Amino acid sequence: MPYFGMPGRRQLAWLAPLVAAIVAGGIVAGFSFGGSTHRSAVAAAPVVAGRPVQSFQEALVLVVKAVSPSVVQIEDSIGLGSGIVLDDGGNIVTNAHVVGTAKRFVVTTSSGKSYPAKLVGSFPPDDLAVVKVTGATLKPALFADSGKLQVGDIALAIGNPLGLRSSVTEGIVSAIRSAVPEGNGNTLPSVVQTSAAINPGNSGGALVDLNGRVIGVPTLAATDPQLGGSAPGIGFAIPSNLVRDIAGQLVKYGKVIDSHRAYLGIRVGDTGGNGVYVGAVTAGGPAAKAGIRAGDVIVSVDRKPAPTTDVLSAVLATLKPGKTVPVVVRHQNGKKTTVQLTLGTYPGG
Repeated sequence: MPYFGMPGRRQLAWLAPLVAAIVAGGIVAGFSFGGSTHRSAVAAAPVVAGRPVQSFQEALVLVVKAVSPSVVQIEDSIGLGSGIVLDDGGNIVTNAHVVGTAKRFVVTTSSGKSYPAKLVGSFPPDDLAVVKVTGATLKPALFADSGKLQVGDIALAIGNPLGLRSSVTEGIVSAIRSAVPEGNGNTLPSVVQTSAAINPGNSGGALVDLNGRVIGVPTLAATDPQLGGSAPGIGFAIPSNLVRDIAGQLVKYGKVIDSHRAYLGIRVGDTGGNGVYVGAVTAGGPAAKAGIRAGDVIVSVDRKPAPTTDVLSAVLATLKPGKTVPVVVRHQNGKKTTVQLTLGTYPGG
């Protein structure tokens, strides 16, 4: 599958992170989603819009004017992405894959003003990070309750696709999905799927509703396995409730202290679809306490098959810390055993 991210950054198998690469001062367009234009078969005079249509258009314009000052461009020496002003202290939430391993950045507002910023903290499992600008007055965004989203809700994506600052596209909430794998052994616990067109550079930007509230942070775009390119109209955003939770912890503690993620305490590898190889076991961790050892192969967790690391990650994303689940393990001698494992909490430090 093609990868449309920043050179040297993590690669996603069937979903592409929405970042733009910078080469010799220019922007390299990874891909773009094509829209469709409906045209009548017979030429006709321009249609005079009725009041409901005008009201809808006016609402879109008002939302863009209200939210754009809260959406910034984040840039380092490798590439660029987007961010959302989180509070009046200069904290900005973005994607972990936007910041990568960098510690310092240049943040540019919708008005064109630029400020230095530094990393506050990053939590790659949920693909979220926070950077901070000092000495600037930035406008915080409003966040909606993503738990109240419905399929069909209008959604606008505001960000910096391909480096085109403060670009806007419009669509709907297409679905609310759980356990979406990124293709790198990590799985997002839930996402908002949207038809609003998104491109590299939209990562970390804002997906907003008609009330001008952030409902999600665009982070992934689907690719077409047949054509090897983008799958138009299929993008994914991290829900606002998760964003506020994780970003709030990063601001307060500089790390995540409660990830809400189930944890086995192992380092893993793939076996070609025959289970997940346990390369190492964390001493005193959940797997160690259950008797799992390095060299074992995990076949299933909670009665759900785990043929690959991606599938195992997706299974764990549906489980909660503290739950005791059966884990089927194949040992090096070929023998299978079932152990009872009490899931831990993924450490965020």
